Amino acid sequence: MVKPFASSADTGPKVETFVELADGVYALTAEGDPNVGAIEGEDFLVCFEARATPVAARRWLDRLRERTDKPVRYLVLSHYHAVRVLGASAFGAAEIITHDATRALIAERGKQDWDSEYGRMPRLFEDPDSIPGLTWPTLTFSDRLTIPLGGDRGELVLAWCGRGHTAGDIVAWLPRHRIMFAGDLVESQAALYTGDAFHDDWATSTLDSVAAFEARALVGGRGAVADGTDAVAAAIAQSRHFLDELRRTVRWVHDDGGALADAFRAAHTALAPEYGRWPIFEHCLPFNVQRYWDELDGVDWPRIWTAERDREVWAALQESA
Repeated sequence: MVKPFASSADTGPKVETFVELADGVYALTAEGDPNVGAIEGEDFLVCFEARATPVAARRWLDRLRERTDKPVRYLVLSHYHAVRVLGASAFGAAEIITHDATRALIAERGKQDWDSEYGRMPRLFEDPDSIPGLTWPTLTFSDRLTIPLGGDRGELVLAWCGRGHTAGDIVAWLPRHRIMFAGDLVESQAALYTGDAFHDDWATSTLDSVAAFEARALVGGRGAVADGTDAVAAAIAQSRHFLDELRRTVRWVHDDGGALADAFRAAHTALAPEYGRWPIFEHCLPFNVQRYWDELDGVDWPRIWTAERDREVWAALQESA
């Protein structure tokens, strides 16, 4: 039986949950769909992630406006993937902030990624005609950037923890509350997408850097909020374990002279018992295996995913499982 391509058959609505993590610190989760967040400054808002279209973003902003009417001064984008950035025009932000590498990736592959993700996850692209074009940052940084929130609200620290989900993932850290928005570097009960990743860095030094913040609460890229230090540690450990098992199985087949399809089956066998029922597991795994196989072949910089390449890899791997 041929499996539906990626998440093309995922058409059902998701229940969205609005969470207030602390005074003026908000998140919206949606059963494995991409999470978004916001932090109140004294007289402005910082929003984290933009959703896939302006229409989808406005639904989030409508929820946020039930709590505050402060204008959005900063929109922070954790990385370049289309489902995170193409709704940016809805926010009217004075500044759109990314890592330096994210800006370079948008220039290099933003349009191809848009076409790819629209094909993989069409449900997320509510009214795609509302997207005015690629989202370009107005402010980028390489290591850390601090935003004073004003009054007694402390500061928001944006930090690059190393190469991981992409070359330019950043986290947003609130020292006062010990709350982190981790983007797709950490997932909470959702499978990881690693098709543009640097697996060995991510599973080791990058996650070590994330863990070193010792967050009390963490909003990952997908899944429920990890609330409490034990839950945060568990989310980071789960993300690391997923990467470790993927790396172990694909490397074993690669080093043994096997084929890419063999590596996919080995990774699926190892990961499915624990992660198989989690959101986007089946969708992601073929692209994950292909990317790590490329790394083992010496391809450090991820190859660009196109709508055509997506289908080729899917046909070669997921449909053979």
